[in-house]
Amino acid sequence: SAGSCHSVSSSGMAGADGDDSLYPIAVLIDELRNEDVQLRLNSIKKLSTIALALGVERTRTELLPFLTDTIYDEDEVLLALAEQLGNFTMLVGGPEYVHCLLPPLESLATVEETVVRDKAVESLRKISHEHSPVDLEVHFEPLVKRLASGDWFTSRTSACGLFSVCYPRVSSTVKAEIRQHFRNLCSDDTPMVRRAAASKLGEFAKVLELEYVKSDIISLFTALASDEQDSVRLLAVEACVSIATLLPQEDLETLVMPTLRQAAEDKSWRVRYMVADKFSELQKAVGPEITKNDLVPAFQNLLKDCEAEVRAAAANKVKEFCENLPEDSRETIIMTHILPCVKELVSDTNQHVKSALASVIMGLSTILGKDNTIEHLLPLFLAQLKDECPEVRLNIISNLDCVNEVIGIRQLSQSLLPAIVELAEDAKWRVRLAIIEYMPLLAGQLGVEFFDEKLNSLCMAWLVDHVYAIREAATCNLTKLVEKFGAEWAQNTIVPKVLGMANDPNYLHRMTTLFCINALSEACGQEITTKHMLPVVLKMSNDQVANVRFNVAKSLQKIGPVLDSNCLQTEVKPVLEKLAADQDIDVKYFAQEAIRGRDYDDDDLEAPDITLYSL
Repeated sequence: SAGSCHSVSSSGMAGADGDDSLYPIAVLIDELRNEDVQLRLNSIKKLSTIALALGVERTRTELLPFLTDTIYDEDEVLLALAEQLGNFTMLVGGPEYVHCLLPPLESLATVEETVVRDKAVESLRKISHEHSPVDLEVHFEPLVKRLASGDWFTSRTSACGLFSVCYPRVSSTVKAEIRQHFRNLCSDDTPMVRRAAASKLGEFAKVLELEYVKSDIISLFTALASDEQDSVRLLAVEACVSIATLLPQEDLETLVMPTLRQAAEDKSWRVRYMVADKFSELQKAVGPEITKNDLVPAFQNLLKDCEAEVRAAAANKVKEFCENLPEDSRETIIMTHILPCVKELVSDTNQHVKSALASVIMGLSTILGKDNTIEHLLPLFLAQLKDECPEVRLNIISNLDCVNEVIGIRQLSQSLLPAIVELAEDAKWRVRLAIIEYMPLLAGQLGVEFFDEKLNSLCMAWLVDHVYAIREAATCNLTKLVEKFGAEWAQNTIVPKVLGMANDPNYLHRMTTLFCINALSEACGQEITTKHMLPVVLKMSNDQVANVRFNVAKSLQKIGPVLDSNCLQTEVKPVLEKLAADQDIDVKYFAQEAIRGRDYDDDDLEAPDITLYSL
């Protein structure tokens, strides 16, 4: 029993000769018997160290048999073991002895837990490449056969992942046996096994000779694509891409297309979803002629599917599908077959469908050109910009640049800008917030002149919004804009407006001035900060509201690194000392923190050792 094996090993290992080299495996055995899973897991993760200590021969003769016979453990321990063994080739003596790793991995490939089996298969695939062709036939291929004809479905599912790695390197007799085993698994009684076989069909087809792709794989593909279980049928769709790329063009129409047409109209939405999801790859695999005759109508049907998930997956592929259409007939196909479906999807009842379409629709403008974009696409963009779903609106805004390239800024501003302004003033603050986050992107796309003319006033209005999150985001937005447009632009356009708010009757707006100065000082540089911003901050130290005064202390600490030492000593230090004697406890605290944050008696007054405190 496992128990007796333990006790013999343990006492034998630390036995009479007092042989220290036996110590590692004794410790391992004790740790693997420990009740604490974490300890057992750690010992498995140290296996390579133990194997190194034992040397290659004892790893083969003692450690591997011990692991094969005695480990029945928690899944996470088995998972770690399966992973470790995949890297063990050199520890058992190199490729010549790599077959010693097969017994423990074989038993791991049959356990109930899927992730453990998958990891064991991954390790087996890895070490299969290290077998010589002779060892592959003598040791590895029999293992695959045993798994493929095992009583439990677990071993048969594992076998599916191993055919393709040994097939190319064995003799033709063995190849025939492997093909037969794979055929058997494709018609196995257990759906899980058929599913595993279907998921490996494309991979296996790639290593087969073309004659067997036609004679064996196509019939298996057709059978799996008509399986009673939709989970099997949808995996056959994935294999379709690989199979189509292997076959000559003239065989596709007869061997693949009937099955693909059937899948595109399958009664299960999951199968149709898989067709939609793989559509661009299928399109490339079958070529332009079949695309025109077969895939265009199939794509139209998927865009009109009764299930939202299928429509969303198809909508996601609209741009890619249109790009890959044959050039001579691309525009005609889009305008007559695809665009009508797209127009319907713009007002779809499901927001995921609309959002998927919005993320790609702008790309159509580069394919269709200026006139078609203005006439047919702009109205759709406009409708999407006004959609109640924020994700739809943002997907449009974030892709404006590609439309700008096609139709030009003037046309864009006349048609789409009013909608953006409307969103910027939306009653829901989250909508306003989302637009602010896109403002630097918009500014970059539209350029500084256009921005000043159309959008600058919006950015300033957000600074006095009644929601704090908007004011905060608007402050960050200004910093990003200054980084984009430069300090001179800031001095002429932004700074005067920000400083003007210092006299606002509402103390929250006066505080926003300070937050903006904190954010802008670094981007604007020393000169603008010293000349224009600092005097305003110092003046605000006399504000009647304590919250403003303690934020003055925090601001002085924040902008300190930008100022020169003379200015710090003569202007900033006296004000902070005055605030440190303030009647309000918070003002006092933050002023003292600011003084501590910078040692004003130090010679190196510009060392930016500044501590930031948030409100």
